[in-house]
Amino acid sequence: MCQLLGMNANTPTDLTFSFTGFARRAGQTADHVDGWGVAFFEGRGLRHFVDHQRALDSPVAELIRRYPIKSRNVIAHIRKATQGEVNLANCHPFVRELWGRYWVFAHNGDLKDFRPRLHAGFHPVGTTDSEHAFCWLMQELAKSHAGVPSVAELTLTLRELAARIAPRGTFNFLLSNGQALWAHASTELHYIERRHPFAVAQLSDEELSVDFATCTTASDRVAVIATAPLTRNENWTRLAPASLRVFADGQCLAH
Repeated sequence: MCQLLGMNANTPTDLTFSFTGFARRAGQTADHVDGWGVAFFEGRGLRHFVDHQRALDSPVAELIRRYPIKSRNVIAHIRKATQGEVNLANCHPFVRELWGRYWVFAHNGDLKDFRPRLHAGFHPVGTTDSEHAFCWLMQELAKSHAGVPSVAELTLTLRELAARIAPRGTFNFLLSNGQALWAHASTELHYIERRHPFAVAQLSDEELSVDFATCTTASDRVAVIATAPLTRNENWTRLAPASLRVFADGQCLAH
């Protein structure tokens, strides 16, 4: 299946280190070679890059590795196709607008026979089960709230909606509106929170390390979410199956 990568921070932070190891899973340390994508929030704006080539040697992916885009919320995805052709329209993450904000979604898994009726302003462009599920989530969020709800209210609604989709198959996903980042685990999803005192981290998929103490401040907080741990010398936490967690300001919130 696919691989997910997300980052939530309390200050604009670049994803270069994590993305470098993550991209190795697109043909070198794993076989997720059917396209990739990444979305960076910058205030209310969004930088969105997708490519149907594998991330390991995509020229667009090379741009991401060399240009340290700084963001507080990032979602990336490398694809191993289970439904839908290998083309740009089927590359995650997907983007929609709701309540005057961009929403970004990426999915790892396979949903069987999940094609509920879509009757609002959200319809898939591609042919994946993932994009259809995203459109349904957006539709149901819009029906559930008249205006922009709080992060806590969104979390409650998303937990209820995810529970209606999850029985149809594997439903690991990342979702963000630039204010927070939600992670739903069906099978494998892990996270780590980095804060002062920062230490050296070593990638699992490449011989590369970084001393975060040299490029952070004492007030920085960063949470990284990934399908499988990206480093080999840090303690990652596995999300419990059938759970939804929300990350804001670089930490996993209790609710």
